[in-house]
Amino acid sequence: MAAKAGKSSSSSEGKVLLLLPLSLSAILLVLFPHSLAATNTLTQGGPTINSSATLVSPNGFFTLGFRPIPSADTNGSYLGIWDNSSNFFPWIANRDFPILDDSGSLSLDQNGTLKITYSASRTFELYSSANRRQNLTAVLDDTGNVAVIDSSVDPLWQSFDFSPDSWFPGTKLGVFRSRSGIQIRRRQLTSWLSYQTAVPGPYTLEWDPTAGKEELVMKRRGVVFWTSGKLLTPNKFQNLDLGGKGLINFNVSRFSNPPGGEDYLTFSASQFSALHLRFDGEIQVQTAGGIPVSVMDPQACDGNNTLNGCRRWEGPACRRENGGHKFVIRGGRFKESLVDRNDSLSISDCKDKCWKDCECVGSVMNGSGDRNETGCTLLYGGFEEVPGPTTEYFHVIVGGANGGGRSPSDANRRTSDRGQTHWIWVSASVAGALSIVIVCIFWYRRRRKLRERVLAEFMAYDESNEANKVEDDGSRGSDQLKVYTIGSIMTATGNFSLHNKLGEGGFGPVYKGKMDDGIKVAVKRLSKRSGQGLVEFKNELILIAKLQHINLVRLLGCCIHGEEKMLVYEYMSNKSLDWFLFDESKRSLLDWTKRFNIIQGVAQGLLYLHKYSRLMIIHRDLKVSNILLDENLNPKISDFGMARIFKTTVSEANTLKPVGTYGYMSPEYAIKGTFSTKSDVFSFGVMLLEIVSGRKNYDLIQLDPPVDLAEYAWNLWKEGSPLQLMDPTLEDSSNSKDQILRCINVGLLCMEYSAIDRPEMSEVISMLTNEVSQLSIPQQPGFTMTRLRDKKASSSTSDSGFWSSNEFTITKIIAR
Repeated sequence: MAAKAGKSSSSSEGKVLLLLPLSLSAILLVLFPHSLAATNTLTQGGPTINSSATLVSPNGFFTLGFRPIPSADTNGSYLGIWDNSSNFFPWIANRDFPILDDSGSLSLDQNGTLKITYSASRTFELYSSANRRQNLTAVLDDTGNVAVIDSSVDPLWQSFDFSPDSWFPGTKLGVFRSRSGIQIRRRQLTSWLSYQTAVPGPYTLEWDPTAGKEELVMKRRGVVFWTSGKLLTPNKFQNLDLGGKGLINFNVSRFSNPPGGEDYLTFSASQFSALHLRFDGEIQVQTAGGIPVSVMDPQACDGNNTLNGCRRWEGPACRRENGGHKFVIRGGRFKESLVDRNDSLSISDCKDKCWKDCECVGSVMNGSGDRNETGCTLLYGGFEEVPGPTTEYFHVIVGGANGGGRSPSDANRRTSDRGQTHWIWVSASVAGALSIVIVCIFWYRRRRKLRERVLAEFMAYDESNEANKVEDDGSRGSDQLKVYTIGSIMTATGNFSLHNKLGEGGFGPVYKGKMDDGIKVAVKRLSKRSGQGLVEFKNELILIAKLQHINLVRLLGCCIHGEEKMLVYEYMSNKSLDWFLFDESKRSLLDWTKRFNIIQGVAQGLLYLHKYSRLMIIHRDLKVSNILLDENLNPKISDFGMARIFKTTVSEANTLKPVGTYGYMSPEYAIKGTFSTKSDVFSFGVMLLEIVSGRKNYDLIQLDPPVDLAEYAWNLWKEGSPLQLMDPTLEDSSNSKDQILRCINVGLLCMEYSAIDRPEMSEVISMLTNEVSQLSIPQQPGFTMTRLRDKKASSSTSDSGFWSSNEFTITKIIAR
């Protein structure tokens, strides 16, 4: 096996870094000839940035443009800002989706929207305003920051605020209000997957303001990996020194405003610098044109080390014997290996997989094994160390200072023993061979029955939930669910290829796949770092297995393999409703007839959940991104991970920690944790206004003061002009304006502050379809900006809990 992992020697890496300014500058001269004469300013309605035109900062250090990441294994390009003398990217706009051709362009249009346009008509907005603005410019400055500015002092938007893996002077790390002063943002750093793979990787760095902690926390796949300790001086934490090693002196400060829900860190420095989180968890201080300096080495935190802020890794007892076992980089050969071609695995993931397998003695990245690769090769059996300059390097587990545990040499002895046993079997008689065949057949059948029994036990409810009393009212029972093998899932999804990734939700990533029988599926994979976890997985598996309705997404089966847990759904070719509704180029495809059909379908699906199952089901996370569309644009409700079952004798329940999505949550649920069918009715009302207007519920309409969609609709209703809420693309639907007006009326009725004043879903359907019925006059919706401002002014204590983003989940689904 020829592979290489880990860092090269310091001397050779230093030589490479010294050559980078010259080599990359030469590359840029060839690839981007127009950048030499380029300006640093993008004007409103003026020329665009594309594959052959860039912006260059006045000092020539930074360039903004489209380019592949050097030497990365990708055919796509990214819009980003890079340091011309190194491979440092202060900002990448589209890290989740490289543009697969040279069609990408960046423009600041006449409406004041900064956006990427690619593949002829697809767009990705970086900045937009509800009010049309004039005389805007986007300027790249000498610090590598691009900002949208007008005549005011503060920028309207800047890339520094959205850098995924770097923290810059003056920017915030933690929880703070957006520039509008209304929305709460939580910002953390997220590493790349590998040295040259920009998609989100395993490490995050965040500020934890919890009393008694007050420290920077690095997590790996959601598990605490290292902590900085408390801030002792403006440039030094207990476990992180930002003033040593000849570094520029940092001046870190903390801002805390509990009534406003804000708590964050910011810093200043004597000259440009940035704190950079690398793909392997290393923290570096980066300066313009300078060589990065390491201030935290993640390899010191391998295994069982608990010094200097490191956290002991989770793992089996075999890794904790006598406190030993850690990873070292060695060269050599191994007798056995197991390849995992999952291209979403990083070098850190490989080490973690090996750590949790007592038989594994080492790991290396797939391919060439260097830091640019993804996927794992786990190593087993005897290890033969081969020193010398041509040595191939691996991350090998050995006993620590206290010895303890098994070492690679122990594994060598075990392999030798297994080899002797193997020859005994080879020399056995024909009768012995037949016995092996019989045992294998018995083992296979027993394994299959065991898998079925595990599924049955996994799906069993607690008696308190009385799921065994669910009536078979036309639903599919759990016995019809198919149990897929991990091999079939990996084959169908191309080993969970990024190319097949459809999106990411609170549960975890979703992948497109094609089974051996040709059926297209969507595979929902439980993320280990997800705040939603095993309970939600089990919940969704049981609920959807018991239900079948034309407006509910169809569950085909599941896969349970060790720590891997996946749900397999029918594939929805038209993705989700928000993919159409909130995209200017696709919104016009949804005329009013299609929109009203979607409204009716969602209403029918909710009515089935609330009424026509013996135990009521409350979804609790109804929103446009959870409405999937089939090939005929028929809607199907998805994502039942937050749903709850009720007996028909129960009308409501409470929870200590509300879950769901801000903007769709009813007042009584968000504030008191009380939920009922009326909670879903409130969410349905929000969706109605979004479908009619083509606007997101949390987008601000720039009035004085700014208002959200609910308050905007309410104000138009009071003024007697509710049809101004209508999406401009529906202007041709003049014959349907009475129906549109009725939908606005019903939407406002569904959003009333008091749950008792909201209609049941059966009443909603009647009001939508019976055009001659007289509708009630709505009252002011719950959770408008006016209500929130009034409530905040009267009770800062209760609001601090409400505004905390820890209480809500934001789900991003691109397609299924």
